[in-house]
Amino acid sequence: MSLFSAQGLALRFGGVHAIRDVSFTVEQGEVFAIIGPNGAGKTSVFNVVTRVFDATAGSVVFDGVEITRVPRHRVVQHGIARTFQNIELFEGATVLDNLMLGCHRFAGESFLGQCLWTPKVRETEARLRAHVEDVIDLLDLAPHRNSLVTGLPYGVRKVVELGRALATRPRLLLLDEPASGLNPEETRDLAFWIDDIRSDLGVTVIMVEHDMSLVSEVADRVLCMNLGEVLSTGTAAEVQSDPRVVAAYLGG
Repeated sequence: MSLFSAQGLALRFGGVHAIRDVSFTVEQGEVFAIIGPNGAGKTSVFNVVTRVFDATAGSVVFDGVEITRVPRHRVVQHGIARTFQNIELFEGATVLDNLMLGCHRFAGESFLGQCLWTPKVRETEARLRAHVEDVIDLLDLAPHRNSLVTGLPYGVRKVVELGRALATRPRLLLLDEPASGLNPEETRDLAFWIDDIRSDLGVTVIMVEHDMSLVSEVADRVLCMNLGEVLSTGTAAEVQSDPRVVAAYLGG
């Protein structure tokens, strides 16, 4: 049984079909890439999976749980985390504080206990801080640990958002255009981190990406979409050589 399965997904806004009959599976420990021209419906798939929008039809099953029936705020508790095309960080907070916010689902202490700063709360805080420090070390964020996000370069902010997602201890990580706006060196670092996230942390990755050099380097399988529908699925080389994919990108 696959770790993740999307079957017959559809999302419609009035008469506009953002996605239509999208189906695919992802195995444990796989890096799975979704590609396609702008407007293909790639991010809409992520929005349905993370319950930003309710699917018009179809189902999403993660580790035996039908996510389409899970309340939006509970999705992360099932081990699913994501990043966004447009960076969504608290710019007036430090890098450390932004990553600590990713641990919110593990706090579990009462409001009163947190106000009184009880020994149990302090113990939990220390444990979560240690986990965040591991993420900071993994992503080479130590020089920026106490810096305000608002003063950081764009590439570093992208890494901070990745770190916040990892702070939730996901089993499935959704990366929405992680290489967007990065220079070649930053993209190479990203490729190493994705490999480490999969091999060292055991996290399964689904990413939406336009940078085909990155996709070819890190993805085990690739799905190409166009106009809300699936065109082709296979290895990066197989998908790139599919005439339907070539036509979708170049016209024909």
